[in-house]
Amino acid sequence: MGKYTIPFQKREVTTAILVDGAFYRKRANHYLGKVSPEERADELAELCHKMLFDKYEKRNLYRIFYYDCPPLDKVIFDPISNKSINLGKSDDYKWMVSFLDELKHHRKFALRLGRLSENTIEYNLKYEVLKKLLKGSMQVSDIQKSDLTLNIEQKGVDMRIGIDISSLAYKKQVDQIILISGDSDFVPAAKQARREGIDFLLNPLGAPIKKDLFEHIDGLIKTIPSKKISST
Repeated sequence: MGKYTIPFQKREVTTAILVDGAFYRKRANHYLGKVSPEERADELAELCHKMLFDKYEKRNLYRIFYYDCPPLDKVIFDPISNKSINLGKSDDYKWMVSFLDELKHHRKFALRLGRLSENTIEYNLKYEVLKKLLKGSMQVSDIQKSDLTLNIEQKGVDMRIGIDISSLAYKKQVDQIILISGDSDFVPAAKQARREGIDFLLNPLGAPIKKDLFEHIDGLIKTIPSKKISST
């Protein structure tokens, strides 16, 4: 008689994917550069679906939760030109509005939006420019607008991520959570989810992560953003 081999059967799990939006946009820009809102949304959807493929598990997508802030429509003062600028008419504003709208049209996406603080808007010197100023190889009069970054603080995003992790875990809505982030602020929520029996995975998109975050996850996913594969 021939040998009988029991066919391998993947373990089925229900998976929720949580995306720290600001982190994702920064890392996607690092890998693929600036692209249109539609392309960036397609890249993210493609990345999320790639993460569902696993050698040992059959991951059934529960939902993709995307956390970010709508752009700020506010008039601010530009210290370089000494003029007021309407952020609501900027290219960045238009891009972000279109990007969030594109995500709404993708299946299984749920947007969780916080807000940008209007009280903490400030221009900061880029690190490389600051080094040149301190070394004396650059003068204050040489500073251009491209040497500055506009810093606007997010409000409510981290809180929403933590609440959703806790809710998904307590209500037993999923078996597994995949978090796209590199922030150790989510350690308490990750610990809580694991205590409830949730398999908690992290995808830092190739960015280094702190030890305190690595200690409280069940594994790393190394899939990074790539161009969307055309179906034609």
